[in-house]
Amino acid sequence: MRWTEPTLVAVQVLLCYSLSAMAVNAEVQKNDNETAVNLIRRFSKRVQGVGLIQGLRKRRYHSRDKSRLVRRKHTLKVIKRREEVQELIKMGKILERPPRRGRRR
Repeated sequence: MRWTEPTLVAVQVLLCYSLSAMAVNAEVQKNDNETAVNLIRRFSKRVQGVGLIQGLRKRRYHSRDKSRLVRRKHTLKVIKRREEVQELIKMGKILERPPRRGRRR
């Protein structure tokens, strides 16, 4: 027996993403005479409408703000490094960098 297209019998696709206090569902059931491609397309639209992807990306790329102490230490380190470079330039141990030539906006 040769099949050109896989046969689907009563397909139910369920996507659950559990948050701390809430679960979001995007559920699609196969209609009569509906192809697998159309089912997947409807499922994608449903997931977009619920906003699952946007929420996941927000949580994925979120980064905490640095504490005041960490920012202060970093700033002091940068200031110290700049002073050392200026001192080495004055003593002639390193050459002063020419100003950057960038594209003006």
